[in-house]
Amino acid sequence: MTIKLDPWGAAIPENYSRVMGEFGISPFETLLQKIPNPHPLMRRKIIFGHRDFERILNAMEKGENFAVMTGLMPSGKMHLGHKLVIDQLIWYQAQKSDIFLCVADLEAYSARGISFEQSRKFAIEEYLTNYYALGLDLERCHVYFQSTNNSVRHLAFLLSKKVNFSEMKAIYGFSGESSISQIFYPMIDIADILHPQLEEFGGPRPTVIPVGIDQDPHIRLARDVAARFKKELGFILPSSTYHRLLPGLTGDKMSSSRPETAIFLTDSDAELEKKIRNAFTGGLPTAAEQRRLGGDPSKCRVYELYIYHLMPDDKDLLEVNELCRSGKMICGECKTKAIEMMKSYLKEHRARYKRALPKVKKIVEKI
Repeated sequence: MTIKLDPWGAAIPENYSRVMGEFGISPFETLLQKIPNPHPLMRRKIIFGHRDFERILNAMEKGENFAVMTGLMPSGKMHLGHKLVIDQLIWYQAQKSDIFLCVADLEAYSARGISFEQSRKFAIEEYLTNYYALGLDLERCHVYFQSTNNSVRHLAFLLSKKVNFSEMKAIYGFSGESSISQIFYPMIDIADILHPQLEEFGGPRPTVIPVGIDQDPHIRLARDVAARFKKELGFILPSSTYHRLLPGLTGDKMSSSRPETAIFLTDSDAELEKKIRNAFTGGLPTAAEQRRLGGDPSKCRVYELYIYHLMPDDKDLLEVNELCRSGKMICGECKTKAIEMMKSYLKEHRARYKRALPKVKKIVEKI
């Protein structure tokens, strides 16, 4: 059965290895030894696959210019799943990359019916200010809104000349019910990915797009289109890395539209505690059984909070893993630990957010 990846869906792949084989994605771990000071997401195999990341490594080793491109769809509140990309951007910024950050307000309008005014509010208050508070220097990024970026819109129209409807339907599964905006929108996304290589932004250069595996359809189309325009525009095929999708607390993908699945950066302590207390775990039916037989952290959503966000030190993470498997720490105790760590983290983040908001508003005014 052919695997279907949906950039706008909520499903999590059951077998990442099968997805890699189906779509020709290379394992990232083979490159780890070549990366100085790799990000924890790389070490822990959260970033598990890539396309042509060797190009980026080569640029890093030679001190040559390379770009990183990503986007945000301002359609709701920012949650921890969104934070994975920002953690990577901060790392890339430390490697002297040129970062392009797109506010996908056209996508929000097409896919979710969100007005441009509401998108701008979401972008500032829920995303960009949180990014700044997390440590991303927005003043060193190329931040733009799709709806006002003439370069992207012009490039999308130009690139669409060499893409037909049959190809779009095969990739995205469009039907007779799909609106024209939904059908054309992927070309805007492709233009976002490729426009950092236009002459006005420095010309062709290695570019990497860090994404969740669900976004691979956009990457594949962008690489195909880049090859078709290589003679005309000199595009280098964009590189990409793929990270595992952070499962929601209930087991599905974290989603802004389903609050019970996600921890939002604006959650109160009471909301946070309730969500973690109700989270799915790898424990056993009774405390006595778990003390005797141990738990399974590989099935635990709370343990994943430690892996992805709360424990950058691998030794601390290994200790929690061993305590769980041995039965020396049961689910209630582990949840209490995670709640306290998350409360402390969000308390500090809220203070940084408050300081960042007026600065980000001034930055956006200039866009």
